[in-house]
Amino acid sequence: MEKTKLPSKIKKSHLLLVLILFVAAFLRLYKIDGYMEFLGDQARDTIIVRDFVKDGNLFFIGPQTSIGNMYLPPFYYYLIAPSLLLSGFSPVGPAIFIALLGILTVYLVYYVSKEFFNPQAGLIAAFLYALSPSVIKFSNFSWNPNIMPLFSLTLIYSLYKIWQKKEYKYFLLLSLSFIMCLNSHYLALLFLPIIALFIFLSYLKHKPNLKKEKTLTKNIILAVVIFFLSLLPLVLFDLKHSGQNSNAIVQFFAVRQTTVNLKAYKAIPNLWPIFLQIITDLPGAKLEIPGLLFSLFLIFCTVLVFLRKKKKTPPGFTLLVSSFLIILTGLGLYKQHIYTHYFGLVFPIPFILLGYYLTLLVPKKGKQFYYPILVSIAIVLSLPSFKNSHLLYPPNKQLKVAQTVAQLIVDNSDQEPFNIALLAKMNYDDTYEYPLKRQNANLYTVHEKLTDQLFVICEPHPDINCDPYNNPAWEIASFGWAKEAGKWEIGDITVTKLVHVEE
Repeated sequence: MEKTKLPSKIKKSHLLLVLILFVAAFLRLYKIDGYMEFLGDQARDTIIVRDFVKDGNLFFIGPQTSIGNMYLPPFYYYLIAPSLLLSGFSPVGPAIFIALLGILTVYLVYYVSKEFFNPQAGLIAAFLYALSPSVIKFSNFSWNPNIMPLFSLTLIYSLYKIWQKKEYKYFLLLSLSFIMCLNSHYLALLFLPIIALFIFLSYLKHKPNLKKEKTLTKNIILAVVIFFLSLLPLVLFDLKHSGQNSNAIVQFFAVRQTTVNLKAYKAIPNLWPIFLQIITDLPGAKLEIPGLLFSLFLIFCTVLVFLRKKKKTPPGFTLLVSSFLIILTGLGLYKQHIYTHYFGLVFPIPFILLGYYLTLLVPKKGKQFYYPILVSIAIVLSLPSFKNSHLLYPPNKQLKVAQTVAQLIVDNSDQEPFNIALLAKMNYDDTYEYPLKRQNANLYTVHEKLTDQLFVICEPHPDINCDPYNNPAWEIASFGWAKEAGKWEIGDITVTKLVHVEE
């Protein structure tokens, strides 16, 4: 009996997808303990989650936002808790987990592109997304904004299934995706007009009878209930703390001199600079000329697709472009500096559109040349990513450095209680506090106990004075009159041991 063979095209596409996922995994997991970022935010999160896993200390709020006294919901912490436990409380565990989510996102870029357009578009989009240095940077360390691309893509896909396929069970995935986006960053609120618009379009398209369509009603109610249940921890926190978080959110939008502008037309002058920044940071690999060329190419092809008369515009294309424009407008209303991780909402979109446009531009008449041409173009477009790959630079070894500093402090503390102080421009005490806690060191904050020795850690920066004497830093000032009892250097970092002056 002869075995049925799969068509060669399916074999080729599957093989290419496996190869792309392998490359994505390698770029995200290779020497992850050395390349991963481990600074104040990561250490703070790890301390909080460790306390939950070890001592059962529940949390009702997530990470604090960079602006205002606002806190995110707590589910990012619960999401990374199992990986921290499985890794023996090593910060590398959550970093690997985030990297695995990043690899899953590469696959979803392929899957969504294939469903919206065609498999070839999916392979190109996934290939370029897998190689992007900015995407990789936010895929190999633990941080709440790093989960945004995955859940923003599942959110967009859910809307597509509801709008185009009348598959109302996707209301549940839509709700869960939006919840996790909110747990990643409050910029996820920009998805609200997108959700409202396409649910309205879905209603116009299908004109469902809510009385007769029990499945639709049930799924909408379930999705809304789950969303409001997800806010319960924040509500409980606010009840206990006199509405601290909700007041901060209201203040953020009410006092808008330095935060946001609610007049949509004010975003117009910012649209091109922000669009250029997004495309330069993502497919352009932070290189100006490739970023400009990618930007002009995307605009030209987008206009071309909308203006062509012979073929109907794919609904997935309309959804992607509309979502991108709404989010771009929202970012244009933001008055402060915009960082690359703010673009997590749209990370996959430029790559999916690039994949689609290339399959349109390459003629399919000569089938024997179709795939070689597509592969060649994809490789050319990936050259900026190769040129600016993180693997061309040595690992920063931030975790290793923090562990080395912690070990030095433990070795020179004579097993006696001690305090620490950090002099740094872009870091927090938590970076060194976590490896000290893992060693069960005799560490106390100055609020808990003022000990007889203080270790001052100084990270080099032009604006930082590493001289601990008469330093206005709170921990040093609180320690009081002191003298130096030891000084060490670990790379560029200086560690000074201070002890009290005997009266």
